Amino acid sequence: MSASSKPHPRTKPPEERRAELMHAAERLFLRNGIAATTIEQITTTAHVAKGTFYLYFSSKDDVLAALRVHFAQDLLQTIKNAVDGQKSWPDKLSAWASAGVSGYIDAIRLHDILFYASSPPTREGLVDNIIIDHLIGILQNGVKAKAWSVDDARSTAVFLFSGLHGIVDDAYRSSKRVQREPLARRLQVLCLRTVGLSGD
Repeated sequence: MSASSKPHPRTKPPEERRAELMHAAERLFLRNGIAATTIEQITTTAHVAKGTFYLYFSSKDDVLAALRVHFAQDLLQTIKNAVDGQKSWPDKLSAWASAGVSGYIDAIRLHDILFYASSPPTREGLVDNIIIDHLIGILQNGVKAKAWSVDDARSTAVFLFSGLHGIVDDAYRSSKRVQREPLARRLQVLCLRTVGLSGD
């Protein structure tokens, strides 16, 4: 039997179907907002029956939670790629800052819809996330390598992560045309000074 005559599968793999539903929800959330988007609109956009939605998600809040996890995973991968490409610990920390700023700027509208539009962020959501966990690892490994001195890696990571958000948010409040390079450099300097290094 030739490749062209092989029967196509009647159903898609579960992970692919789930991803299609998430992608449809993301597009609708961006276009209409979360409150105005219905599950029926999500399934129509994803070209599936409404009942299919409930095979993967229990509610709209459930798909929203999945999109938040996906957002954080994507940002973390971007940051990891930047950090892993550096040899020195100061350069790794600077790469964390630069990639974090760029990733946040590139997806700030989606970020705000996912994390702020539906409900205010919880205290757990502010400090318990994979981006902070990754930064804790950088700080701890930098201490082991004697690249810097940090008394409390977790508090320092939370402080720098909050600083990343604060700097970008402040820039957006001042101007919609945010220039990422000066912004990234500002955060790099603050990160390096926080661990006792010169940012010059």
